[in-house]
Amino acid sequence: MAVCNRYTNNQEDAVEILNDGFLKVFRELHNYTPAYSDVIGSFKGWLRKIMMYTAIDHFRKFHKHQMMTELDTVVFQLPSGGEDALERISYDEIIAAIKELSPGYRTVLNLFIVEGQSHEEISEQLGISIGTSKSNLAKARRQLQKILFNQNQITLKKNVV
Repeated sequence: MAVCNRYTNNQEDAVEILNDGFLKVFRELHNYTPAYSDVIGSFKGWLRKIMMYTAIDHFRKFHKHQMMTELDTVVFQLPSGGEDALERISYDEIIAAIKELSPGYRTVLNLFIVEGQSHEEISEQLGISIGTSKSNLAKARRQLQKILFNQNQITLKKNVV
């Protein structure tokens, strides 16, 4: 479910991806052979990969025309203070911010940063050019930075009041 959640911004889509993924798993279980001696670890990797590709398929089916969105050209930076920004932000806040990204940006960000795929692999999987993949990653990072900055401003205002 964690893999599915990374590629969507709502619970219903994540559950749909999970169900579709398990359907694929049950259909192909007879073809599964462990890739290495650790059978459990090998199975987990195989399952994760199926869920990732199912999420990409879901994205293609429902969001392929939403790949690009306009962003403000302003880039915000968190002010440097006594504590590091990473010390003030929780895992849940980061995940919530990623879920606010547009589907195209969120998918490229997940594939590049979380899954460790190259822009060539991403472009092949999503049917976009390598330049679009790089552009979407850069825009996703800027948009994520803006979202986190705005969350930080709201938190600071609440603490002052």
